[in-house]
Amino acid sequence: MCFVCGRENPIGLHLHFFVDDANRVHAEFTPREEHQGFPGVMHGGLLTTMLDELIGRTAIAIDLWCMTVKLYVRFKKPVPIGEPIKMQGEITKKSSRLLEGRGEIRLADGSLAVEATGTYMKIPDAQMEEYKSALAWWRVE
Repeated sequence: MCFVCGRENPIGLHLHFFVDDANRVHAEFTPREEHQGFPGVMHGGLLTTMLDELIGRTAIAIDLWCMTVKLYVRFKKPVPIGEPIKMQGEITKKSSRLLEGRGEIRLADGSLAVEATGTYMKIPDAQMEEYKSALAWWRVE
């Protein structure tokens, strides 16, 4: 039932994530009218949510499960409703307990609309195994 990726969540975004050879994670999405804040523009809170999930998925792609500690988002351009966007995320730093990552959202013309950096804390092993078992389908392809 994850709001961002849950395949059975009737009001979710239903994002699918894909990893490339450099362990960057990608997703695509076309915002609809129900995703707007101001008329014709995607809501910034939803864009933030998508970037948070995207950066977290870059960790999952390399089997590091984590939760958000902090997230910084910078909005550069409005994201129009009805036009496809592309997202890319990557891990920029790893330590024993924390990882840092970055993500971006680009418009159909390739221009940068939103960027984010975040710090994530690794989930303890025992809790991670519980989550992995419960969320076996929750993967990056």
